[in-house]
Amino acid sequence: MTVSAPEALRKLRVAAVQMTSSEDIEGNLTTAAKLVRQATADGARLIGLPENFAFVGTDRDHRLSIAEPLEPTAGNAFPGKILGGMMRLAAETGVHLLLGGFPEQGQDATQIRNTAVLLGPDGRIEARYRKIHLFDVDLPGGARFRESETIEAGKDMVVAQLPWGGLGLSICYDLRFPELYRGLMSAGARVLAIPSAFTAETGKDHWHVLLRARAIENQAFVLAPAQFGLHGGQRRSYGHALIVDPWGTVIAECGDHEGFALGDLDFGYQDTLRARLPCLTHRRL
Repeated sequence: MTVSAPEALRKLRVAAVQMTSSEDIEGNLTTAAKLVRQATADGARLIGLPENFAFVGTDRDHRLSIAEPLEPTAGNAFPGKILGGMMRLAAETGVHLLLGGFPEQGQDATQIRNTAVLLGPDGRIEARYRKIHLFDVDLPGGARFRESETIEAGKDMVVAQLPWGGLGLSICYDLRFPELYRGLMSAGARVLAIPSAFTAETGKDHWHVLLRARAIENQAFVLAPAQFGLHGGQRRSYGHALIVDPWGTVIAECGDHEGFALGDLDFGYQDTLRARLPCLTHRRL
């Protein structure tokens, strides 16, 4: 299903934030707030933070201890420090703010959920997506990752309906599963959000290729906030936060530094492209 943007909402300025998050939650939140305010001052109306924006660390118990609920529950303060701070920031700036990978409490104390949370301009939660595909891999060079040891996998695709159209939500490793994005597009997504913390090892060869492919095959814009640099002297993230248009052209890119990629999404151009090259209506499988 393809949906045209309303005439009055043909363009949208967006920002994909890039950070080097650590175990210092206060420092991470301060950096995130600074960059969101800067992007807002530059005219962004939709701002995405990267996966694990609030915390990157290897200590299992620490990671589990910072998880917060996304709704009031018995015995838990709501909102917690991380969510409460971001809700206030969204309301202060009046933007749609995507928390790229929020540490949501799981069903029990042994796991959390890696959840993309979309906050509206009033600071309220408008959508949530729990990461479906978990990064359990052994990379060349010996790096080993087992997200399933601490993260409870999600099950559902999520498209948030915003004034300009659908925003399809995903997180990092999801990028390697094109069927998810075809499903999001079919559900009305005009923009695909892919907040990530790609490793330097995989990112150097795959990041740009995969993001551009998801944009081209779904004739969708891609908003990809990113982690970059060395986290606590242990793992290194690739960076290069990107904004990609439906032709696969990189609109904006943040290289190897803290900051954000800033770009304008032209939904009229997207409608024209989908009409002139109607791949999405030619599908047979």
